[in-house]
Amino acid sequence: MFRSIRNDIKVIFERDPAARSVLEIFLCYPGFHAVRFHHLAHWLWTHDLRVLARFLSHISRTVTGIEIHPGATIGDGFFIDHGMGVVIGETSEIGDNVTLYHGVTLGGTSWNKGKRHPTLEDNVIVGAGAAILGPIRIGHDSKIGSGSVVNKEVPPNSTVVGIPGRVVYREGNVYNDPTGVGGTPDPEGKAIRCLTEQIHALEKRVEELAKRVEEEEHPAAARTGT
Repeated sequence: MFRSIRNDIKVIFERDPAARSVLEIFLCYPGFHAVRFHHLAHWLWTHDLRVLARFLSHISRTVTGIEIHPGATIGDGFFIDHGMGVVIGETSEIGDNVTLYHGVTLGGTSWNKGKRHPTLEDNVIVGAGAAILGPIRIGHDSKIGSGSVVNKEVPPNSTVVGIPGRVVYREGNVYNDPTGVGGTPDPEGKAIRCLTEQIHALEKRVEELAKRVEEEEHPAAARTGT
């Protein structure tokens, strides 16, 4: 347990430049508190103390604003930054060194029992407000852009943005120009630029046709420039 706590503190120092002291982390980091609550709740869940596990999870949600079902499986080095509004469903599986930002949802799309929540492999980063839905797998070392809605498998080493989420970068191959804020790919921006370029081309063509018609209707004026 103490090794796990030390590792969680180390992870926070590595990934949050705002962290200044161990005491600050113990007192002021809801993500740290939620993970500690979950370790105990998950132990109770796996030892068939289901109601007590759910009650402890409920207390954790009330205190931290982060809801983690006690049935969820979470690896080492898990970090929730800020954390308010994060929801992690019962059959979610989270690998090692995963980072979630506030408002992330790992949700289900079915009322059937069984596997219905996502699996996040190692070193995945999920941006603020993103939703990953259904029993899908997010490959290792992938990044999910803020506000994205992902309902399909994501291969390893990929960057996903948009609604619905789509891969814009994978293992060195850029599928759309990475021209968003902070280097995040922006396929919507690229589409708008393409439309703008087409409009400019059409406007130029219309001007050429109008000039040609003018020359055909008034050839003398066109020759003299009057």
